[in-house]
Amino acid sequence: MLPALAWLIGVLICRQALAATHLPASSIPRADLIQPAALAARLQSATGVKPLVLQVGFQVLFRQSHIVGADFAGPAGQADGLEVLGQRVAQLPKEAEIVLYCGCCPWAHCPNVAAAYRKLRELGFRNLKVLYIAHDFGTDWVEKGYPVSTGQ
Repeated sequence: MLPALAWLIGVLICRQALAATHLPASSIPRADLIQPAALAARLQSATGVKPLVLQVGFQVLFRQSHIVGADFAGPAGQADGLEVLGQRVAQLPKEAEIVLYCGCCPWAHCPNVAAAYRKLRELGFRNLKVLYIAHDFGTDWVEKGYPVSTGQ
């Protein structure tokens, strides 16, 4: 479970980011969402190619805990975060399979995933999924026992 202080920092950052104009996570088509259990099973499978998993939220939360093998590429709700995201995918083929996630706060309030999704779509990526995190990363991933890493 994420410590209360890290969660509180994430919520405060989300609220600050929400003050700026952003796309709601609900703007992402349902067909492009993946549930935590499905992604965890896919990442733990011994067969098949794994997608590139990009955390497009806040670095403090990434350092605290993130999906095993994920790369930090955010925060996409801010212009500099979108630039980092664009640089991270610049050399990838447009058919690359990418899963985006944030988990800083409840889905309805996330300032990052929809902006990241839109940016990658604008860059021509079509094999995108966004991890549906209803509450926050701690509740919907860590507490479920799915694999995590800490640090950079």
